[in-house]
Amino acid sequence: MKRLLLLSVFCSAVLLSRAQAPFPSAEEIKQFMNSKTCVVLEDDPFSAWNSFIKKAVTSFWTITPYEFINIVEFNKRRTDPAYSFIVLTQTHFEKDKTGGLFNFINLIQGKRVRDLSDNPEICAVPLSFADEDDTGYGYKLGIILAFIQKHAKLISEDPSITGRRYLRYYNVNAPEVVNKTILAKKEDLAPEINTIEAVKAIYPFSFKIVEEEEIVKAINDKAPATLILHKVGPSDNRTGSFCFKILIGTDDSNMYYFGQHRINNSNPNAFLESDLRRLARYK
Repeated sequence: MKRLLLLSVFCSAVLLSRAQAPFPSAEEIKQFMNSKTCVVLEDDPFSAWNSFIKKAVTSFWTITPYEFINIVEFNKRRTDPAYSFIVLTQTHFEKDKTGGLFNFINLIQGKRVRDLSDNPEICAVPLSFADEDDTGYGYKLGIILAFIQKHAKLISEDPSITGRRYLRYYNVNAPEVVNKTILAKKEDLAPEINTIEAVKAIYPFSFKIVEEEEIVKAINDKAPATLILHKVGPSDNRTGSFCFKILIGTDDSNMYYFGQHRINNSNPNAFLESDLRRLARYK
């Protein structure tokens, strides 16, 4: 309910995907690097997002000074280029006829524009399917935030690395995956590859099926040459919706793989055999 309130105060964050939020110009990226980042909290003292993002920002955010603010203050500051914002939004994709909403973490730059959908979007990463337990992404939020920060640094050095498919840009790192260890939860893998034996038959490199605790430890310890799988999709496996699959390094916060597919009977809400085969070809 509080997330829906957030949407209405933001003039409907659904517009972020429908209107294709503009990517920042070189000048706007420069403004971000000199900005104060406002972390927008939900208007709920018991919000899981609030506790997760406070911990993640305190532990991982170093690129700009930051401040935690409420939604009312966000609406006052949104048009000021002196500020940037970390916000949680819900996004609907026009091609998704199931009506599903996804939670995204967005880093946007302040700008004197009328609508939120016109604020430059520095980065946006899918977190979870809406109306599902927020604890599903909470333990990964720090490393995701660290990646967003790294992406911001990258485009500040080379503003040409933007575009509507900018997360796909990081597939340039995919050939390096075979030299690292992938950590994945069993429930995030398609049925045909949810055992080590099945994985090894396709992917003869370092891959571990682990519990959440081991992923948390790898993130906290910044385990060397280790990647975690971040999978986002609807728990009910609804046909026609989307599934996102991301691999992020625990020691360098870099993204090494980004994929997405439409869910159907042949392609469930999971990291697929085809994803594994795609990575294995780089041996």
